[in-house]
Amino acid sequence: MKRRELREHIFQLLFRVEFNGQEEMAEQVGLYVDDMKEEQQVSPEDEAYIAGKYEKIVEQLPKLDAMLEEASKGWKLSRMNKVDLTVLRLAAYEMKCDEDIPERVAINEAVELAKKFGGDESPAFVNGVLGKLTER
Repeated sequence: MKRRELREHIFQLLFRVEFNGQEEMAEQVGLYVDDMKEEQQVSPEDEAYIAGKYEKIVEQLPKLDAMLEEASKGWKLSRMNKVDLTVLRLAAYEMKCDEDIPERVAINEAVELAKKFGGDESPAFVNGVLGKLTER
């Protein structure tokens, strides 16, 4: 599976955090992986990568949310579109915690996710917040 496809799966898993309690997420991850296997061939390596990266992001959510809160002056995270927030969390993790991904790649991929899953304003909003985050 290509890196972009892996990122989309991580995004979709991470999106579920907004609608499920932490105690339900282990089951949600299992259900998502089962659905993914029904739709396409998934290697054990890809499955492990998706689940592992998802777990790492969830562990860092308080730190990521604090960074995003500061970078998005005038926008409380609770008021943000849930798709935009999820894209921002994933990108912030890739930018600040994942040395394998250059910042500009993380931003570009986040904008692409925002175009695919978000509203008309999402790509510009995501790009603007992440631009502020690079200044920190």
